[in-house]
Amino acid sequence: MVTYELPIIFIFTKTFMVMDIYKIIEEKKRFGKHVLFLRRKIKSSDYPDKFISQQELSDRSDSISKKTIGEIERGETNPSFETLYVLAKALNVSLKELFNF
Repeated sequence: MVTYELPIIFIFTKTFMVMDIYKIIEEKKRFGKHVLFLRRKIKSSDYPDKFISQQELSDRSDSISKKTIGEIERGETNPSFETLYVLAKALNVSLKELFNF
């Protein structure tokens, strides 16, 4: 039986990459919760005592689907810069405020 020893640097890099992926996933979820928080600050025009729905936000944006907004809020997608820019405009916030989470 032949055994191979991996260099320590390879093991460290692999471990670091796995840890980094988990951090990215957590940050995407935090960002999604922030987007949800910002959406819930906007009153619905259809129902004055409620916040806007994902569909209403989608309608405001003209280019982001309800499905994409849901994926962003759940931290399941990597939105493009264009999507983030349009999302900020639809939420009536600056890009700086969108990323201030």
